[in-house]
Amino acid sequence: MAVDAKPSLDQAAYSDGLSLRASGPWTARNAPTLEQIVLVAEKLAVGKGKVLIDVSRVSNLDTFGAWFIERLRRNFSKPGLEPRVMGLSDNYATLYDEVRKVQEPAKPPVVRITPIVMLERIGRSIAGAGDILVGLSAMFGALMVATWWVIRHPRSFRLTSMVHHVEQVCWKAVPIILLITFLIGCIISQQGFFHFSKFGAGVFTVDMLGVLVLRELGVLIVAIMIAGRSGSSYTAELGSMKMREEIDALRTMGFDPIEVLILPRVLALMIGLPILTFLGDITALYGGGLVAEWYGGIQPAAFLARLREVITIDHFIVGMVKAPFMALLIGMVACVEGLAVEGSAESLGQHTTASVVYSIFLVIVLDGVFAVFFASIGI
Repeated sequence: MAVDAKPSLDQAAYSDGLSLRASGPWTARNAPTLEQIVLVAEKLAVGKGKVLIDVSRVSNLDTFGAWFIERLRRNFSKPGLEPRVMGLSDNYATLYDEVRKVQEPAKPPVVRITPIVMLERIGRSIAGAGDILVGLSAMFGALMVATWWVIRHPRSFRLTSMVHHVEQVCWKAVPIILLITFLIGCIISQQGFFHFSKFGAGVFTVDMLGVLVLRELGVLIVAIMIAGRSGSSYTAELGSMKMREEIDALRTMGFDPIEVLILPRVLALMIGLPILTFLGDITALYGGGLVAEWYGGIQPAAFLARLREVITIDHFIVGMVKAPFMALLIGMVACVEGLAVEGSAESLGQHTTASVVYSIFLVIVLDGVFAVFFASIGI
């Protein structure tokens, strides 16, 4: 059999339909030519009835060419009229059969947005929120059990792991936390002087700065930054371990993943977040003091005197008490989402994003709960 230099697809009409005769090398090297001749054949063969595809003169066939033949067969398929592939060499029959087994991806159904569909989506979202709360409750219980075990068996605690995570969560986050809180302090101070000075009350900016930073914004900004920085990191690490079945391997070897992987991470967050909150409060007040001097005309001595006059230790305690609880919440959300990752990169990305979103949302909710609690007890 002569070997053609280029692939071809000849057409011949017969009484019941159309015959397509393929010849030459149908390989990936001739991909542009194959694409053109197949497109032409698909257009010309529309409405021709039965279609026979003769491949007896194909000199060479690889997976790419086999797929083009299968593409022709599928495109000409009609109810009751199935195209026939004839003359396939025994050397290529197995290859073509494997290509033919490949199923086309199912097209997603078109969903019309109706009130019923919208209600269904709202219901599924609410149910998903319930699943998150159940997961957090289960994680909290598992952490309590692991903590009790460590208390009873101190030598089982992974101190080295916790110190490593404290370094990652706390010390390596100091520069970005100081920068953000410094800018927040500067912005609050500038806006306060800009608006309060219109009423001759610029000095009250110091009161606002001290209360906001020490009670609310300091710990809240730091918690949000840690949720985005360390919470996402925890989710990605645990998710990668889950995908590589490392967590299953730990269970097989008799280790508790909660004790080995999660408890050191959560404790590191509960240690690191109060430290970062303290540093962030100081930096925000320093930034506000600089703006008070340069923009508001208040000297540092007067600024500090006003702070000592209006700020009590209670304001500082309120902010610091929130920090470990926010850290616990961020750690639990991150670990729950990490353990929920399935075996794909898409799942890892989705759960990492969900971890950050849920953590920030729940941190803000927790801050509101604390605000109501402290107001009710008069602090």
